[in-house]
Amino acid sequence: MINWGIIGCGDVTEIKSGPAFSKIPGSRLVAVMRRDAAKAADYAARHNVPKWYSDADELMNDEEINAVYIATPPAFHLSYAIAALKKGLHVYVEKPVTLNADEALAMAEAVKESSAKLVVAHYRRAVPLFLRIRELIASGTAGDIRTLQIRMWQASNPALVASTADNWRLQPELSGGGYFHDLAPHQIDLLLFYFGEPDRYQGYSLNQSGLSAADDHVCGQIVFKNNIVVNGSWCFNVGEGQQTDTCEIVGTAGNITFAFFGNYVSWKTLEGEKTEIFKHPQHIEQPMISQVVDYFNDVQGNPCSIEDAIGTMKVMDGFIK
Repeated sequence: MINWGIIGCGDVTEIKSGPAFSKIPGSRLVAVMRRDAAKAADYAARHNVPKWYSDADELMNDEEINAVYIATPPAFHLSYAIAALKKGLHVYVEKPVTLNADEALAMAEAVKESSAKLVVAHYRRAVPLFLRIRELIASGTAGDIRTLQIRMWQASNPALVASTADNWRLQPELSGGGYFHDLAPHQIDLLLFYFGEPDRYQGYSLNQSGLSAADDHVCGQIVFKNNIVVNGSWCFNVGEGQQTDTCEIVGTAGNITFAFFGNYVSWKTLEGEKTEIFKHPQHIEQPMISQVVDYFNDVQGNPCSIEDAIGTMKVMDGFIK
């Protein structure tokens, strides 16, 4: 039985992930932690969690717990992960895995020195829509892939992002950057999941609007070792009517289009056009958490290793330098 403790039971865990830990065979949520004791107690009561803590060390010292889910702002991921691994606790850590690639490398060293396991929550790898897109790519639906064009353009207060009392996502010392650091890890991880290792990448970022301390405009290019070229544009200061979330995969036989934060995939070839609509799981992280539990129980391999996440963080670092 994998007995979980959540470190950081904030808004992101309410539906996306938290309830799933007790809905998977061989898994149950034993305790939650939040520095605000009243909020931790409230979360535990509403979700029928037996125990709550306001101190992470106390949760990790609970003898009933053998795995932790770290869902704090990224600034705290590395320290909590190292502490858990040293105690022999398995770790499932939210994205972005750390503030930058150097911290991700430090986390990898901690994994090597521990008998415990670690998985990074790039959960879209396990969501049926994105597995279907991978299948379409691999089956040659669009022919030989030549280029991807990504547009993630949102207003300064994106509806895609969970609302919090203090918007830590716009505090680079806590998040690593701005909304790019919150949303792009999903996108870049999927690119690496689909196309393998990058050969080179470059980009730039700037604070275009000056609405916060975080850069709000990022552009980046990737050339994969298989010569597939990606051009990406992330802008978080467009007008409400200019918002878009699109990825177009262009090949020699057609194209595949989808939204990273949507529920559809469309493709167009000489044979015609087709669109498939998907209904995401109620708890969208549940398919990944199920794989995490299997990995912790030695039933399958690691669904997203720290090495995978290092690749994502290196690309992100390359885009914002």
